[in-house]
Amino acid sequence: MEKKSVFGLDENLAAALSYILGPFSGIFVLIMERENKFVRFHALQATLWFTMLWIAGWVLSMISGLPIIGFLLGIVISPVLYVGVILSFISKVLLVLQAFNGKTFKIPIIGDVALAQVNK
Repeated sequence: MEKKSVFGLDENLAAALSYILGPFSGIFVLIMERENKFVRFHALQATLWFTMLWIAGWVLSMISGLPIIGFLLGIVISPVLYVGVILSFISKVLLVLQAFNGKTFKIPIIGDVALAQVNK
């Protein structure tokens, strides 16, 4: 029998849903789910991963908006931002599928941090 989450959903579905809206759904699931470590791990990993991607994109966008230096660096930054968008989409699909299949797929470093926090 599948374990359930606080939402009454199977744990793998609740974990997968924590990735759907990036850090927003991750934070929501993390706040609501207090018991299920599998769901909490995926919610925290989603929050950390998509927040990091969002901050990196924001910083790169700010740099490319600077006068003169931003124009010169923008030649390099623009492709990096496009790759970041693609990385975000691919990682979201991969993470949703892994969580839905009941796997604790860890993103390097971030997954270790999330697992350590959940196991405290």
